[in-house]
Amino acid sequence: MECLNLFNEKLPTRPYHADDLTNGLRINKKEKAALARHIQPNGPTHKLWLVYDVDRRDAGLHWEAVGAPAPNLIARNPANGHAHLLYGLHTPIRTAIDGKTAPLRYAGAIDNAMRDLLDADIGYSGLICKNPLNPHWIVKQWEQELYTLDGLADYLDLSAYQNKRKPLPDYGLGRNCTLFEKLRTWAYKAIRQGWPVYDQWLNACLDRATGYNSQFSTPLDTAEVKHTAKSVAKWTFRNFNRGTFENYIAKTHTPEIQAIRGKKGGAAKGKDKREQGIILLESGASIQEVMQQLKVSRRTVFYWREQA
Repeated sequence: MECLNLFNEKLPTRPYHADDLTNGLRINKKEKAALARHIQPNGPTHKLWLVYDVDRRDAGLHWEAVGAPAPNLIARNPANGHAHLLYGLHTPIRTAIDGKTAPLRYAGAIDNAMRDLLDADIGYSGLICKNPLNPHWIVKQWEQELYTLDGLADYLDLSAYQNKRKPLPDYGLGRNCTLFEKLRTWAYKAIRQGWPVYDQWLNACLDRATGYNSQFSTPLDTAEVKHTAKSVAKWTFRNFNRGTFENYIAKTHTPEIQAIRGKKGGAAKGKDKREQGIILLESGASIQEVMQQLKVSRRTVFYWREQA
């Protein structure tokens, strides 16, 4: 089974795993973890598999009845028929902090629409799945070829997710998108307030991520929150320090650049506030600078930035 071999090959180096989920998760080398009944299918920086938890006795064929694409793999519980449906992606989604927002949001919209179509459990985060390598489950491969996001989108109605300023629903990958965006936006500014040592910074990111997660109607697993917090903490600590920030200021606030910004700011004075705001943002002004200059709210400037 080609997809089963791919699943085994692409497991994280040290995945979470468990035989009995009530006893909590463990971390081990993938060779040992692959023997467990439940395993982490995706690593911390990329998502290769979209996984759905369908709690129906006919879960193995329900996808066909609702017109969903054929799963690459299905791992079904022999006791009750409930199953995890796995869809492999030809190009994995980058979920690390340096990943692009637009593809992650697009994937989040597809993930939510697929969950709705399959009537899958909205509380399932996808961190751990029934391990198709373990003989306890009834495993079936349906589709051999991996999917593109556009290929999955052909089966789905994404009209509810076209408004890019509207947050994704707080379940599935939508929660990951929201948590990720909130945390990294906060981190870019917060790390400059004292330049903390790494352990202190990691704890601050984890505290903030835990707070954001608690706002979801169905929070993410603690392990998933830790993954996101650690990713944001490591990246910002490596890329944002006093030296690199001062270099950034020196490169982006030269007299020549400031003169150009001044000209654009002057040209903006004859426009209405929205046009002024967009011009100022495009010229490199910060959100705070635009708020202060035009006497508008942060929410308004965020909206203008989306239009820029």
